[in-house]
Amino acid sequence: MNKLSGWEDTIVALATPPGVGAIGVIRLSGSRVFDIMNPLFPSKDLANQPSHTLHVGFIKNGDEVMDEVVIGVFKRPHSYTGEDVVEISTHGSPFIQQQIIQACLKQGARPARPGEFTQRAFLNGKMDLAQAEAVADLIASNTRASHETALHTMRGGFSRELKILREQLIQFSALIELELDFSQEDVEFADRKDLYELISQLSRSTNQLIDSFQLGNVIKNGVSVAIVGKPNAGKSTLLNALLNENRAIVSEIAGTTRDTIEEVINIDGILFRLIDTAGIRQHTSDVIESIGMERSLEKMKQAGLVVYLFDAREEPAEISRLKTELSHQQLNYLLVANKIDATGAAAAKEKFSDTEGIIFISAKQNLHTEVLKERMVDAVLGGQVNTEHSVVTNARHYHALKEVQKSLNDIRSGLDQKLSGDLLALDIHRCLHYLGEITGDITNEDLLDYVFSKFCIGK
Repeated sequence: MNKLSGWEDTIVALATPPGVGAIGVIRLSGSRVFDIMNPLFPSKDLANQPSHTLHVGFIKNGDEVMDEVVIGVFKRPHSYTGEDVVEISTHGSPFIQQQIIQACLKQGARPARPGEFTQRAFLNGKMDLAQAEAVADLIASNTRASHETALHTMRGGFSRELKILREQLIQFSALIELELDFSQEDVEFADRKDLYELISQLSRSTNQLIDSFQLGNVIKNGVSVAIVGKPNAGKSTLLNALLNENRAIVSEIAGTTRDTIEEVINIDGILFRLIDTAGIRQHTSDVIESIGMERSLEKMKQAGLVVYLFDAREEPAEISRLKTELSHQQLNYLLVANKIDATGAAAAKEKFSDTEGIIFISAKQNLHTEVLKERMVDAVLGGQVNTEHSVVTNARHYHALKEVQKSLNDIRSGLDQKLSGDLLALDIHRCLHYLGEITGDITNEDLLDYVFSKFCIGK
């Protein structure tokens, strides 16, 4: 793989978040790490110390003591980047941290670019590109599911599946290339029946990964939930009950909520962005309320899940018409009958017995809201999250897999039409190209700049 500009430089950056804390960690990586550090840490020659050791002492800028630090030494190739790495654990004063970084720059280091440590790890073969991107996802994970999914990818689970697919296809590609060398003798080294079976197998695996992206997007980014319904259906009360706090104003006056209110809640490792909307009714003379209703309808169309709340005292025929309309608009929705504390749970269920799928709750009394949470998770996941299997959470991977799928279809079509080996080889090469783009076997500087520019500096 071609090395990028600045590859030979030794880089430095703060690896912990900026600001005051107990400690801060400054990381250096590159061929001149020890040349840079030895003048600053004169008590020991770090180049002669064993790898993976810690050293306590004073770090100095000339005769000036900047801090007492702990220095970790990690020698190539057994380091995160595959290069010589030093990590300086200093006291968490931003002033001290900047003093040390400036001293390193004065000795010949340069500031690291976003994600450059991980980029060097990729270029030095410590991880592939999919694993490198999972590092950023792991740092950004804020739920159990997103953490476990990123960890599975970072440890190579996703990459192993792609590697198996790619190696099998490469074997057939080599046989077809061999046929081209003996084209005048009209021989076939690649059994077309076996290739059919392989393409079918690869298509199934690729389709499973593509289908997992919907789940992966929910795991990574969460899902927006629009709580909608008529004025005074109890939407704000439900929001408060789900959050266990008084976030929204609750009133008996219809139209109290004039604008959307958004809050985030973690349910079973999935982030739900709850949106309490203004009540929807057919006619209102209040201009502000009318604007709020328009925003409610807009949020409903954009939401990943609609929780339609209605008063359990509503007429069943009206709710039946509502269900038909929601289904016609192809919305992912839950019908929730509220205020069963006023009607009685048994009476409400009997009343709406002809309408399936209704969840009966009392937001005011916090009755059966746990059932609603369970149904919300089921509605967006369609089952349990299984992080032991690969789940695609990265849009770049998803689009590459779509191209793989298209190439596999072209290969199958070519086999059906009994195309010559040279034409089949073109489609196979295109398929291999997109599989390689995911793992970084096929890449370019623009792609790497795009991927690693999204990382934080110091990682």
